[in-house]
Amino acid sequence: MTTSDFDVRPLLDSVAGPVLLPHDEGFAAECAGFNLLVVHDPAVVVGATSAADVRAAVRFAVANDLPVAVLATGHQPFAPATGSVLITTSRMASVEVDAERQTARVTAGTLWQQVVDSAAKDGLAPLSGSAGTVGVIGYVLGGGLSPTMGRTHGWAADHVRGIDVVTADGESRHVTDLSDPDLFWAIRGGKGNFGVVTAIDIALFPVTEYFGGGVFYAGEHTAAVLHAYREWIADAPDELNSSIGLLRLPPLPTVPEFAQGKLVVHLRVSYLGSEEDGERLVAPMRAVAPALLDTVATTPYTEFTSIHLDPTDPMPYGEFGGLLTELSAEGVDRIVELAGPASDCRVVILDIRHLGGALGRPAASPNAVDVRDARINVWGAAVGDPVEVEAVLDQMRDLVGALGPWSTGRQYLNFMSGDDAVENAFGDEVFRRLRTVKSQYDPTNVFRANNHNVLPNA
Repeated sequence: MTTSDFDVRPLLDSVAGPVLLPHDEGFAAECAGFNLLVVHDPAVVVGATSAADVRAAVRFAVANDLPVAVLATGHQPFAPATGSVLITTSRMASVEVDAERQTARVTAGTLWQQVVDSAAKDGLAPLSGSAGTVGVIGYVLGGGLSPTMGRTHGWAADHVRGIDVVTADGESRHVTDLSDPDLFWAIRGGKGNFGVVTAIDIALFPVTEYFGGGVFYAGEHTAAVLHAYREWIADAPDELNSSIGLLRLPPLPTVPEFAQGKLVVHLRVSYLGSEEDGERLVAPMRAVAPALLDTVATTPYTEFTSIHLDPTDPMPYGEFGGLLTELSAEGVDRIVELAGPASDCRVVILDIRHLGGALGRPAASPNAVDVRDARINVWGAAVGDPVEVEAVLDQMRDLVGALGPWSTGRQYLNFMSGDDAVENAFGDEVFRRLRTVKSQYDPTNVFRANNHNVLPNA
């Protein structure tokens, strides 16, 4: 369908934010996300300023038989939202903290740094991700794996109290486990398949600081560090959240000189306990090899991004990963063989993240997050043009395949690329239930663009 096939005037009359067509000035900028590999080409883009704008956009899409896509920050590498009504949410960014209830109400375009900074004023903290520039909503709806508190408190989706969502009928609903139990269950873990979420109410925790940061080692110590890490996490307390990154970073001014153009091993730590206990816990890893840099210390929670040091400038990248039942000695050997200092690996960031703890326990309010049996997440990023990205992702696929004996057979939804099958994130029973809920709330599959699409039942 082209723009000549529909009349955009009703949308212009009913939306307070910008409504842009492909020939309009500002269209490309409005459609741009953090991941420059994804270039969206919707039929029309709506810069939503409120739930009313979202309702108008959804109704317009349904009336014109167009799919709906949503763009907050655009970190995840989905397929382009071609021919859709693309709703951008950056203008809907606000946080309301209820210190007494220890909750925050967060609107659709809010970033994690905004929530962390707002909550910190009341001595509270959310289950944030590793980057402050990532949008809250998509992260939470995909499960929400917090590197600071995930093992301690579970998935971010486990701590959602209520959801405001515009469904395919163009109506706003406030959804809870009492009002709409099936929809509430499905949205938390099923991501954007069931409507456009305009706000969520999330739990906060009485945390003001953590003992953590990073220890960087030269690539020659990859095997020693990984084997030590495997043993270290075997009996780690739930308060200890950690991961290992094998980094191959380019020689850019923003990259520390010791990490430019060479393999570096990065231990990331967040411990929610005393500094004395934290020092004792981290000591075995500090003793494995000389540190190029050690930033592990008691740190204000507002500086949570200093653990992973994720990039803040947009770039073109793809990603691939898998979930493991354990990090075995043989598995470590395979990682070293395929991604260590003697390999030809070009994966820019290979992330090996410890799960388990509260991430492995059922949620108090059940939801669709269906990867609780995993104990390790392995994920890699490839940066560059499409040809380079695909070549490097082939290396990542080979690595995950080599870890097949320990695979759970699933992937974590927020770490999947657009061409990964959505079924890979769920078991059969959960996926069947997701399709049933989809059939009830979006039978014509309006919300099929810019996500891992769950199809309604035929």
